[in-house]
Amino acid sequence: MNFTDTLKHQILKLPPGGAEHAPKLDDFILYVHYLMAALFVGWILYFFYVLVRFRSGANPKADYAGTKSQASNVIEGAVIVAEAVLLIGFAIPLWAHAVEKFPEEKDSVVIRVIGEQFTWNTRYPGADAKFGKVDVKFLSATNQFGIDYSDPAAKDDIVPSAKDIHVPVGTNVIMHITSKDVIHSFKIVGLRVCQDAIPGMSVPIHFKPTRPGKYLVTCAQLCGGGHATMNAFVTVEDPKAFTEWLAKNAKSGGATSFE
Repeated sequence: MNFTDTLKHQILKLPPGGAEHAPKLDDFILYVHYLMAALFVGWILYFFYVLVRFRSGANPKADYAGTKSQASNVIEGAVIVAEAVLLIGFAIPLWAHAVEKFPEEKDSVVIRVIGEQFTWNTRYPGADAKFGKVDVKFLSATNQFGIDYSDPAAKDDIVPSAKDIHVPVGTNVIMHITSKDVIHSFKIVGLRVCQDAIPGMSVPIHFKPTRPGKYLVTCAQLCGGGHATMNAFVTVEDPKAFTEWLAKNAKSGGATSFE
């Protein structure tokens, strides 16, 4: 393990990234910490320099003109440049990729995710690759999405057990995140994914899982008394296992294959 990996995983405690975008995001986090560490050390040293340089014993008479040095301006300028590089060179491109460069839905696994106190539910399209219509009047304890099953496209929609999410490794995943009650936040640290779930809004996110495994989902927004129990698991598995899981959870017929 090199120094960078040691810093990421041993000191910052970042788990290994399980998505394609994770390395770039981890590097950005690392660069921010480098800048913050440099600022912390630099300003502490400067603070002690000022304590010594301008102590009353060495300066018995007040100098109302103050220091003539431009050093502080140079330092502040360097900090501004470093922050601009982080913003323009890393943060904006990462954000642009997250919100603009969406993969095609036909080549992706599309999942509807809805949060409610205090669980996560998911919905997958069936063999027709289409989601059926929904309406709030159909919401119930057994119909968390308010699916209108009179719609032909809804007949094969797949709604697995709560907190059980599966995706295939190496395939683009698009999730549409929303909430049924209060603001939640859908967070998967291992996949470097985090998105607020807002009532009345469906916010899309995308990622490509690259590492098989089981990843913890948490709610990153304080949402009530059971907030700490609002979790789920995302299982990243090979396409064959994912297709079998879909078929097992399908209400009728087979599920779309992603092999």
